Amino acid sequence: MGEQLVVEEVLKRRFAQQCRVSVIIMYKVCAIVACLVAATHAGLIGGGYEGLGAYGHGHAIDYYAYPKYEFNYGVADGHTGDHKSQHEVRDGDVVKGSYSLVEPDGTIRTVHYTADDHNGFNAVVSRSGHAVHPTPIGLGHGIHY
Repeated sequence: MGEQLVVEEVLKRRFAQQCRVSVIIMYKVCAIVACLVAATHAGLIGGGYEGLGAYGHGHAIDYYAYPKYEFNYGVADGHTGDHKSQHEVRDGDVVKGSYSLVEPDGTIRTVHYTADDHNGFNAVVSRSGHAVHPTPIGLGHGIHY
């Protein structure tokens, strides 16, 4: 019986030592992977623009796509009174568009805008319609809002 206890104790110690060694190896592997990820992200290895990846030789890859789009957007909600719209066109570095919305006073604000690298951003704001302001309701003599 005494020999069996000694054997069990030896096995427990070996298992604990193997667990410690496994944890140390796991930490080393994690550290190596983290270094590889950092080096790849920094462009030192792999697919960075100036890295030593498949294209190498110091040639940068240009992923620039010519910007060209057009969109329209509009809301006309009779229940809430929310009415607004927008239209925009972009061709290269030139953007043109307009948007309109109903102000709280009932007028319609319309903004026409353009933007380019020569003139910058320019907007022309106009208002149409007649402003309507609610009549204050008095709560008694001499109290007015």
